[in-house]
Amino acid sequence: MYKKETPTRTPPLVDQAFAQLRHDVLSGTYGAGAKLKLDELQTAYGFSSSPLREALSRLAQEGLIRADERRGFRVAAISEEDLADITRMRVMLDVQALRESIAHGDDAWEASVVGAYHRLEKVEGRLGDGPVILDNDWTELHTAFHTALISASPSERLRTWSASLFDQAERYRRYSARFRKTSRRKSNEHRKLMDATLRRDADTACALLEEHILSTQRNVMAVLAQVEQQDG
Repeated sequence: MYKKETPTRTPPLVDQAFAQLRHDVLSGTYGAGAKLKLDELQTAYGFSSSPLREALSRLAQEGLIRADERRGFRVAAISEEDLADITRMRVMLDVQALRESIAHGDDAWEASVVGAYHRLEKVEGRLGDGPVILDNDWTELHTAFHTALISASPSERLRTWSASLFDQAERYRRYSARFRKTSRRKSNEHRKLMDATLRRDADTACALLEEHILSTQRNVMAVLAQVEQQDG
């Protein structure tokens, strides 16, 4: 018997505008400090001013752009201070979320972690020596792996805030990758993190995750210092 397929629900215009703008801010389409003019955004995305204004307000709440009543909206600046704050909050929230996931995760959660790692490792193995952080497939799978790790935390707010901070750090990873001549693969770090997580060794897994987050900060800081020296 033919079964009629349920039509896919189209997201509201506000959500569509938010998703597209957010992607372009995170990917660097709009550089740090770039002014986001409403009329230009309407032309670029085809949305009216109302959903775009709401999308911009939501992005401002996330800290990805800055709002100024007189000057409109600008993409948030890139700075060592901002990255340090993002990193500090990630250590606080992500480590706690992982500890909770290890305590509450079931077999299905373990399978999701293994599957996410496997997909990440496969795509990483196919990449060359270039800056992998700019590869969209790698970025998506890298995000999926870290999301899987903390997905068993019973706190929806904790998972949501962790995801937002991860994306804010992603903007810095993509920025720094433009100035790196070679990539720094983290497959071995991810493997150790996964193994400790699956052993339910919370202390080791959390220590590895904290170092993983801090190493990203150090790498980006080195690039920021290099760029500042070149500009100076």
